[in-house]
Amino acid sequence: MQVQVNTDDHIHGGESLAKWVNDEAISRLSRFRDHITRVEVFMTDLDGSKSGVKDKRCRLEARVANRQPVNVTADADKMAAAFVDAVDKLIRALDTELGRVKDRNGRDTIRNADQSGD
Repeated sequence: MQVQVNTDDHIHGGESLAKWVNDEAISRLSRFRDHITRVEVFMTDLDGSKSGVKDKRCRLEARVANRQPVNVTADADKMAAAFVDAVDKLIRALDTELGRVKDRNGRDTIRNADQSGD
């Protein structure tokens, strides 16, 4: 799984931030590594140089093999909190998305359970 980090001009941290984001993303999304080819991280400061409430935004786009990309966004006061919130949302979204695939591929669901009781 490849992680690509993109920041705007108002986000500070440089290489150390990119390394932390890369390591955290790989660690937290490790159970999806067979499905995800790439995760793109977009970090922005909505207010620029001014300080504000929930002015840091993190958008994650997970490229899932043979499927449409999965996108999530989170806002917070600190960039790290926005990133962690976005990863948590991405995990829930991937659980939902990939869970649907499993149901179509043979696991019993309400729709295909034996209905011989009629």
